[in-house]
Amino acid sequence: MTQLWSFPGGIHPAENKHQSTSRPIRPATLPERLVLPLQQHIGEPAEPVVEPGDQVLKGQKIADVMAGIGVPVHAPTSGTIAGIERLPVPHPSGMADWCIVLEPDGNDTWCELSPVADYHSLDREAVLERIRQAGISGMGGAGFPTNVKLQPPRDRKVSTLILNGAECEPYITADDMTMRERANEIQKGLKIMAWILRPERCVVAIEDNKPEAIEAMRKATEGTHTEVVVIATRYPSGGEKQLIQILTGMEVPSGGIPADIGVICQNVGTAVAVSRAVFRGEPLISRVTTVTGDGVSEPGNFDTLIGTPISHLLTLAGFDPERINRLILGGPMMGYTLEDTAVPVVKTTNCVIAATEPELSTPPPEQPCIRCGMCAEACPMELLPQQLFWHAKARDFDRAEHLNLFDCIECGVCSYVCPSSIPLVQYYRYAKGEIRTQQAEQLKADRARVRFEARQARLEREQEEKEQRRQERARAAAEAQQRKQAEAEKPVADGDAKDERSARTAMVQQALDRKKAGAGTAAKAATTAEASAEKPDIGALEKQLNQARGKLETMESMLEEARVAEADNVEKLERAVAKNVDRVKRAEEALTEARQQLETEAGE
Repeated sequence: MTQLWSFPGGIHPAENKHQSTSRPIRPATLPERLVLPLQQHIGEPAEPVVEPGDQVLKGQKIADVMAGIGVPVHAPTSGTIAGIERLPVPHPSGMADWCIVLEPDGNDTWCELSPVADYHSLDREAVLERIRQAGISGMGGAGFPTNVKLQPPRDRKVSTLILNGAECEPYITADDMTMRERANEIQKGLKIMAWILRPERCVVAIEDNKPEAIEAMRKATEGTHTEVVVIATRYPSGGEKQLIQILTGMEVPSGGIPADIGVICQNVGTAVAVSRAVFRGEPLISRVTTVTGDGVSEPGNFDTLIGTPISHLLTLAGFDPERINRLILGGPMMGYTLEDTAVPVVKTTNCVIAATEPELSTPPPEQPCIRCGMCAEACPMELLPQQLFWHAKARDFDRAEHLNLFDCIECGVCSYVCPSSIPLVQYYRYAKGEIRTQQAEQLKADRARVRFEARQARLEREQEEKEQRRQERARAAAEAQQRKQAEAEKPVADGDAKDERSARTAMVQQALDRKKAGAGTAAKAATTAEASAEKPDIGALEKQLNQARGKLETMESMLEEARVAEADNVEKLERAVAKNVDRVKRAEEALTEARQQLETEAGE
């Protein structure tokens, strides 16, 4: 029997899970179009590798992350890329983001897959790369890329691998039904992750309100070293940090990650995706999503293609728009109100609730805090929700951060128990967003300062080098002047003096002879001088070309720095660079023509 611990706080809200567990998982039909956001998880957004009008196959990669943390996006079915545009995406802000729009052709034709029968024949890095290329991210929380999570720092030994099947939030039953119907695939995915991490212990944690799932997982793990551990039903026991504390008695340090204490936690849906990526070669293109609430006549769980509009899912579940009071994406505790049903299902979408007024009534107006302390008693992270609320409302973000604001998991327990109906979690989300914005601006300013200092150092260095060259030229000129003066003051011998007088006499005689020459000779000399004047000066042209190239190089450097700093004079610098490019071309053409002219005259 595995020893279990507890965690502070927590609540027992009405579960409301039976509505969506009376039917097996149903495949969702193909919608008219699929909308695939380029960012569906934590990390960098993917970049499209297709163009509008391209024909794609099911499972084909259509976007990838070229740098940073992230995973690719794949086509959920075969069809035509209708466009790449900004559309509403699932997010509390309700803002739009870049999406790839795919129009299915109805054939559902797969691309070529490369399944692996025996992953032991590969090295671990190859299996991790296969998981990344399959586009797998966590399917139970914020969606952290799975391949990154399965590569903890080398100095941290993973002793425990936890498969999270608790699914503690009310209404949501996607993981419950997945464990009931796909327990063998979950076990296969767990074995692959255990082979990569080599932990001492593998645990599947399930709340005691899921007896069918518990039985299915015990049967699938029979004869293995995997433990199926039943934990008490209490919200938020399915939170990563709370589940680790229940199973190990250890707490994840503030600002740390589970790997810091030797634990890795994955979702059961993620395990299914890993199994399919390895044994079938299939990327993550679908997920199980719960559609429930009194606003639908046929609630249940649907195997849904990524990119399916929420409106399509609601229609399949018998949506009645006249009955609903609110549409919630996610659970009632951590989800948010859905304003637009055109948003698509993404890799982290686990539930849609069509709630009526009696079921989830409109929250009453916010009242002043009465300082009852119920929020602090219920907080599973042992924070001070009341003080965090005051600082967030007063925009005193430094103090809020000092009180470990970012340790808040936004579980909604404090808001649930607040007798004044204060939406505490909304204040915390607002404060976190403002802090992140300030940090991003500070980082941008720091980078700009570093670039400015580097530029100033470069200009100073160039000025010093220029001054040094000037001094060297001045010194060389002074030395040459001294040598010339010394030669002029040097005594001349008698023989040398005679030779010098003879030479001068000869020069004078030659000048007189030239003066006596006729008009024809003068004309000939004038013609010769004119021809000589027409000869191009190669040295001057080369100097002009070098000056033009140097100025172009300087302008290009200034343009690059302005682009990085997002300065206002980027367009002006781009015009200057274009003008200098033309100047260099003209100088090169003039030099080429001059050299050709000299070669022609030399040949004549």
